[in-house]
Amino acid sequence: MKFKKALSVILLSGVLTVGTISCTSKVSDADLKVKVETAVGSNPDVMVEVEEGVVTLSGTVTTEDEKRVLETSAKSADNKAIKSVVNNIVIRPIETNTDTTDLAAKVIDATKDFPSVTATVNDGVITVTGTVEQTRIQTLKQSLDALNPKKVDLSGITVN
Repeated sequence: MKFKKALSVILLSGVLTVGTISCTSKVSDADLKVKVETAVGSNPDVMVEVEEGVVTLSGTVTTEDEKRVLETSAKSADNKAIKSVVNNIVIRPIETNTDTTDLAAKVIDATKDFPSVTATVNDGVITVTGTVEQTRIQTLKQSLDALNPKKVDLSGITVN
């Protein structure tokens, strides 16, 4: 009789364990895709696909660091549901503009709102001199960086 009771308890425990494990909710691939897209959403050039918990990233970025950060972000979107991340992102560096004539014309336009600044172009390097307010130096730097020169030299700038 004790054997039957023990067997019944063991069988009941097994059934409850299996039932509990099978009832745990699994994250669907569609939901997982949304989580990963949110995690890597800062880059519109990256596509996310999910199949049976395997995340595949594809698209283009400009640096190895950006590629690595996107992969890490994807992995951390849901540590339990993601089985693995396949990183098929291709690195395509930004082409540097070394055409002095073209770059000089674009520099004139980029610095038109900075009357106390003078910029020259030589072999793809923009050298800037003059004075700029602290609140506007970042705007100037971003405008010039967007022209894709070899370098922007702001060492001749006085910030006030």
